[in-house]
Amino acid sequence: MPSTAKRKSAVAKRTTASKRKTASKQIVKKTAATTTTAKKAAKPKGLSVHVGLNRVDPRHYAGWDGELLACEQDATDMAAIATSRGIVATVLLTRDATRAAVLKAIRAAARRLTSGDFFLLTYSGHGGQVPDVDHDEADHRDETWCFYDGQFIDDELYLELSKFAKGVRVFVLSDSCHSGTVCRGAITESAVGAAAPGGPRPKWMPRDIAEKTYAEHREFYDRLQRAAAKAGRGKLVEPDAALAQVRVGDRVGVAVKRFAPEVILISGCQDNQTSMDGDHNGAFTERLLAVWNRGAFAGNYARFHATIKAGMLPSQTPNLFSLGSAGPFLAEHPFDVAPSRR
Repeated sequence: MPSTAKRKSAVAKRTTASKRKTASKQIVKKTAATTTTAKKAAKPKGLSVHVGLNRVDPRHYAGWDGELLACEQDATDMAAIATSRGIVATVLLTRDATRAAVLKAIRAAARRLTSGDFFLLTYSGHGGQVPDVDHDEADHRDETWCFYDGQFIDDELYLELSKFAKGVRVFVLSDSCHSGTVCRGAITESAVGAAAPGGPRPKWMPRDIAEKTYAEHREFYDRLQRAAAKAGRGKLVEPDAALAQVRVGDRVGVAVKRFAPEVILISGCQDNQTSMDGDHNGAFTERLLAVWNRGAFAGNYARFHATIKAGMLPSQTPNLFSLGSAGPFLAEHPFDVAPSRR
């Protein structure tokens, strides 16, 4: 009997050990599966918003429709680049490019994207100005993008970008006037020439139209500025205020800290220049597309800007600056969803 008991005990021990081994294998398999799933889930996402306006609503802009020819094509061509890189693109053209629609698209991207993801924002259209009521501008004017039914103030843009999560890489391309960093020198029609039929078409809202538009909607624009200032107070450095302390010649590559995301902006011109419209593309976008060469460009963001700049006329010099800790981002290949160094 003792021998039989011993045999039963040995069998029981082997059975228990076998069960433990099987359970251990199952745990390992589950862990491996979880790790694989996590790796798949961690694949960076890319989203983009492309805004192009060939005209604006004269009901908001003191009877002025700001007709341009190539801005919708600019947005469409930039969206084509985005989709070719695996980025999910949203395109908003002229009548669809309202303040509400653009803000909705940007905010949707900010909610979806997390660290390591990529967001591309492109704008082609008129640039404008409104009087600065929160006193963050040395020239007492805030710069704007002219959307179909109203202007989008630069303070609003910086605030919306600040809402992206830490580690999100944001690339902004602005083919408009007043888009370099801030418009510190007053630009007048006498300096650059007013748009004439058949002549060059600068992408800027004439000063008299800007003043009339502001006068007719003063409460609206003042409220927007104050709301943006209040929301951002203590949370971020307003880039224009910081850049105002830097000499214009030193602004390329200047980074403004205290932004959670990493932001690069390449604009169509310097502060005291104008971006020009074209028959098919704007001058800046046309040059950008040529440099990109359907993806054949092999350099990084810094080289991308330098190469675009080298092929432009002296009267229109694209600018570059960054927000947040964008140093490593500048070394990446343009439009790559997953970080890459070049």
